[in-house]
Amino acid sequence: MNTVVNTPTCATPLAWVNGSDAPEKPSLNIGFMALTDCASIVVAATQGFAQQQGLTLNLKRQASWSGLRDKLVSGELDAAHCLYGLIYAVHLGIGGGVASNMAVLMGLNQNAQAINLSPALQRKGVTNPEALAKLVHQKGSRLTFAQTFPTGTHAMWLYYWLASQGIHPLHDVNSVVVPPAQMVAHLQAGRIDGFCVGEPWSADAVAQGQGFTLATSQSIWPDHPEKVLGCARAFAEQYPNSARALIKAILAASRFIEQSPENRRSTAQLLSGQAYLDTSLNNIEPRLLGDYHDGLGNHWQDPHALRVFDEGRSNLPYLSDGMWFMTQFRRWGLLREDPDYLEVARQVQQLALYRDAAAALGVPCADPPMRSSQLIDGIRWDGSDPHGYARSFRLHAMAEAPGARIGL
Repeated sequence: MNTVVNTPTCATPLAWVNGSDAPEKPSLNIGFMALTDCASIVVAATQGFAQQQGLTLNLKRQASWSGLRDKLVSGELDAAHCLYGLIYAVHLGIGGGVASNMAVLMGLNQNAQAINLSPALQRKGVTNPEALAKLVHQKGSRLTFAQTFPTGTHAMWLYYWLASQGIHPLHDVNSVVVPPAQMVAHLQAGRIDGFCVGEPWSADAVAQGQGFTLATSQSIWPDHPEKVLGCARAFAEQYPNSARALIKAILAASRFIEQSPENRRSTAQLLSGQAYLDTSLNNIEPRLLGDYHDGLGNHWQDPHALRVFDEGRSNLPYLSDGMWFMTQFRRWGLLREDPDYLEVARQVQQLALYRDAAAALGVPCADPPMRSSQLIDGIRWDGSDPHGYARSFRLHAMAEAPGARIGL
């Protein structure tokens, strides 16, 4: 569970009220991937929230995270629905493509990713972590798992979960990159044995009889950070009013989605359209409402399902959240040396802009912007000792592992 220290309503800042707060750039190109957690961006763009802030959002669906990354860096996209770890990797120069100063404007959601296994493993009775670990450690057994980007959230949840079960994610199995919407096809073709991906593609696999959900990401870390509204730092610096207005629009849309089950259902209907997720409403709505079936006959109402607002707790760009991803990059050898964790997080997380926007909407903010969380292995993360935390795990790889497949 997570605990947050102090949650006063943001005091109204005065730094920008003397000049015009009109967006310097009123028409913005916003990238997104076909995932349920793009919900707040789609609602903001299509349901009047952006217009209320003087913005027009031109939504641009992307085919892969690497393509989205390149368009953010080049400026073809002004901002985007992003993997948390993608932003930090590009900023640190380890994300492939061109290294560039990046920014997180706000969090878009918590929770709602999943690890699925194939029908072939299900038929073998590999339907729990113990059976999977036993199979992986058998001589001659080499399974392949897919994630969506080498430094992304899905890679980190997959690696963390496997390691918590005694499976080294870089030594004991293969890890490959597959775009989210292609996961089910790769599983069906037998190219992979399992995957970690965002919804609705885990639910889609279950609906098609293509295996089962073995673990949700919220079972790894309840209320974990997930997608963010990311941009090149140059955008936030050159167009601060546009950035602030964009945060306000998406924050207001996030609040609207969670005001009622009916709003969640209408959001699911909107997302199912061809321009967005282009999949059955039945693959989106249940898990958006926290209604889970795992494909093994288990059914539950998940208390940590997709959260896009949660009174602002899903949206504040906590410094400790950004730091956590860097500790995992260090743990798995993606970073060869420790960065200045706190200083890098302060550079990337655009807390001043977020607080301005939140204050204008009356949304609470935590101060300090740190939180404490206990993960699946019982280890607590609070941001106080990132160097020690990165080294504290029984399974790690402080140098790049031989044969690890982390390329794009």
